Amino acid sequence: MQMEVRKLTVGYGAAWVLDQVSLQIGAGEFVGIVGCTGCGKTTLLKAIAGLLEVQDGEILLDGENIFSRRFDRAVLRRKVGMVFQYPEYQLFAESVIADVEYGPRNLGWSNLDVEYRSYEALKQVGIGENLLDVSPLSLSGGQKRRVAIAGVLAMAPKLLILDEPMAGLDPSGREEMLTLLSKLYEERQISIVLVSHNMDDVAKY
Repeated sequence: MQMEVRKLTVGYGAAWVLDQVSLQIGAGEFVGIVGCTGCGKTTLLKAIAGLLEVQDGEILLDGENIFSRRFDRAVLRRKVGMVFQYPEYQLFAESVIADVEYGPRNLGWSNLDVEYRSYEALKQVGIGENLLDVSPLSLSGGQKRRVAIAGVLAMAPKLLILDEPMAGLDPSGREEMLTLLSKLYEERQISIVLVSHNMDDVAKY
């Protein structure tokens, strides 16, 4: 999978958030984006994930412009998965396992495939079977983020986008999350874009 951002311009009202931004993400590449609060990091991620309209520029996924009327957005949903800074925004089901299974079920996969991929994703992020039937909103902050990541991984994306995945975690939680992301990168062999305001979060990659 290859993604290229070409001269992307995004604004909210009269304020420009991104102005002529260009970026390339290669297959199996780890990209760190570091910047202060309010500089447009999240806006860039949402644009890459196809979650907002842009004023100018292109985003090419394997050579196809994702904003073209001819582009099949279902392809984008299959290949690109985003984990938001606040996992509560994407956790909504009554149980952890139902939440993680929601995405792959919407892709039309068989029950067996959905169950297998969901259990594997939860296992990979360190969520045990004792939590499968628990409400995801009752979990700790770190556990919520892991479930949100599992929900994206279960759909087998080629590109995983993470918006401030260490936000709100204590030092030990931050280290555990960094170790998890490093493991996912090595084992899944997917492209990862990690956004942070802290250079230390991305320097090891």
